[in-house]
Amino acid sequence: MAEYLKNVFGGSKPSTAPVDDADFADYAGAPEPTPVAFTTNTAASPPTFPPPRATSRPYTKWYRVWERTQPRDFYQEAFIIPFILLIVLIHVWGTRANRRRAHGWIKAHAPTLQQEFAQVGFETPKRSDNDQVAHSDETVLPEMLLKEKTANEFTTYASGRQNIAFVDLKLTFVKRYNPMVRFGEAAIGFMFESLPATIERMEATAYAFDGKEKDLVGSLGGTSKLTGNSIYDAFVWAIVHKDMMKLLRDDRYDLSLTATKDHPKLPIWATVMSESAEITESLLTPELIQAVESAGHAFEALVISDQPMEQPKKLNETVPKKRVSLALKLPSSSSTSAYTRTLPIFQYFLRLTDTLVSHGRFRPEALRKVKATREEEMRKIKRVDEAEQSEERKQQADKAKKELRDQKLKNMSADEQRKYLEKEREKDMRRGQKRKTMKA
Repeated sequence: MAEYLKNVFGGSKPSTAPVDDADFADYAGAPEPTPVAFTTNTAASPPTFPPPRATSRPYTKWYRVWERTQPRDFYQEAFIIPFILLIVLIHVWGTRANRRRAHGWIKAHAPTLQQEFAQVGFETPKRSDNDQVAHSDETVLPEMLLKEKTANEFTTYASGRQNIAFVDLKLTFVKRYNPMVRFGEAAIGFMFESLPATIERMEATAYAFDGKEKDLVGSLGGTSKLTGNSIYDAFVWAIVHKDMMKLLRDDRYDLSLTATKDHPKLPIWATVMSESAEITESLLTPELIQAVESAGHAFEALVISDQPMEQPKKLNETVPKKRVSLALKLPSSSSTSAYTRTLPIFQYFLRLTDTLVSHGRFRPEALRKVKATREEEMRKIKRVDEAEQSEERKQQADKAKKELRDQKLKNMSADEQRKYLEKEREKDMRRGQKRKTMKA
């Protein structure tokens, strides 16, 4: 028991003799290691270490494009970039070509416009001390006289003349800057006559005062300077190229009121559209005939009208609005000399309102047919308007009747509603039988 307690509480153990192990014979005679003595030397220099090596950028193909790419990787760009450059060059060339032609037109016609009108262009002209327009070299700049609405459409404006309130001029060119659209329009126009291709033309419209000078320019304080009477009879008359006759008659309501008749004094390719023969003989002057012959096939139409271009649907749309319009084809050249042939008809167009004011009053017999045509058109519009109003009144009455019926049914009981609907059904059946009997 005592020996057991000694073992548990760590009592002294008897020493045992070492066991001789043959496996550890090689280590038996090894000496014990001794630690090295540590001595400090303050006079010695601090230890030196070798400098660190500079770390260079690792080799990779990302920074060497010529090693990680090949020419075949750029085949797609080689086709796309030249195509984009071609589109840009064509667009720039096309817009500049249209702008150059528009500037050529205004340079050829600006002297005539500035001679006839006090203001040409959308900017207010400069004035001197005596209230006269100061014409300088700047007033003939195309950029000041023309307004570029789109790359193929240019407009200008002129006002300040007796008998003419103002003139609107529009130049239309083909879309040289977009060959796909241009050739597409040409193809569609070739296949469908109702969708003609765009033609380069000049369209000018002069709006007459027609005795309304005080209403239009009275606010400018110039009513004391207005002299004469600018009223002339209302009618529709035109000289048109035969190639444009059908298109104009289909597109313009006012020309559909006229009768077409060739005139021996005009070229064979031109014809007259008029409401009265007396009006034709009065307006077809030798100067006008010579101007039309000079313009040749560039001439399209010269129209004097008081009716709207679109068919009126209301009576207030038939109020006369007198105007004179001219349409000419533009030459392919942008030089001012290319407009020598069409300049006489343009000058005559600007002065035609003066001729109408002086000689535009005809005998009542000559205007009887003109007035009868307008009265008949007004009666047609009135009948259509009355039919529309009658239909509208009928719809309103039916709507009120339905609302009254629904209100009655709402206030009835279920049995009363059934009896009411049966009576209504019997009444509709008797009405239908009566209609069949009357038709038979």
